[in-house]
Amino acid sequence: MLTRHVALVTEQSKVTMRELSAVAAALQKQATRDLGPIWQIESTVTAFQKLEDLPLDYWPVILKDDIGDPSAAGYHEDENGQPFSLVEYSRGWTLTASHEVLEMLVDPFGRRMVAGQSPVKGQGRVRFLLEVCDPSEAEKYSYHVNGITVSDFYTPHFFDPKKSEGVRYSFTESITEPKQVLPGGYLSWYNSEKREWWQRTYFGAKPSDTRLAGFKARNGNLREALDRFTEVARARATGRPAPLAGGTAKSRLASMARRAQDASGALPAFPQRAKSLRETIAAVSRRK
Repeated sequence: MLTRHVALVTEQSKVTMRELSAVAAALQKQATRDLGPIWQIESTVTAFQKLEDLPLDYWPVILKDDIGDPSAAGYHEDENGQPFSLVEYSRGWTLTASHEVLEMLVDPFGRRMVAGQSPVKGQGRVRFLLEVCDPSEAEKYSYHVNGITVSDFYTPHFFDPKKSEGVRYSFTESITEPKQVLPGGYLSWYNSEKREWWQRTYFGAKPSDTRLAGFKARNGNLREALDRFTEVARARATGRPAPLAGGTAKSRLASMARRAQDASGALPAFPQRAKSLRETIAAVSRRK
């Protein structure tokens, strides 16, 4: 089995290396002890102080003090189609980092789908996007590893056709039946017959099923596109300010990109990759 390597790395952030290392250790334990046996995944999670330190085969979860457009947080792909995530350093950032690491490990490229019966009566069989943390992503359903808050995640039984006694549907057992969406969470699926995307969201007083009129995935990157689309719906339901319109078009790079340097000279540096990541971060974070 090929081991998957994830890096927890800072970029323009006040987080200390001590805190970053402690969180990386907790996420490593969660990935190895909790996620791995359930989803049959071998992985490592390691802390790095800067982008230049990243080995070439690591997928980065990048921690920044200010992401810009709030909808830029979450999953993205670099210029070579490799996954990376942006996490804003704020209260509760460890829950978000755990969420991103777990979803990256289970579905690195954000487009894996699982067939099952639609939650909407009459739709028949549909395909669900595999996002293992979204239905129970609220802090209420989190748990602790090494005293650090981490995200709940669902198991493969989440897509079972019916509920069975003694079956675990999420790690914390907060989810108690297949395809259940808890307050603060959501579930996305594609109706192939009508060529429509749908979501069940629970951002208000009760769950709501909605056809995503006007939604279009870019370059097959389903998770990134749906995350951005869903943040608008969440903002409307909760009364928060809506995210600014963002995109992956050509960005204003001058303020973000800087020449990479290996300050210590003790470790191998990968300046070109760091530069490319900074350019992509600028693209997805820019304001229109």
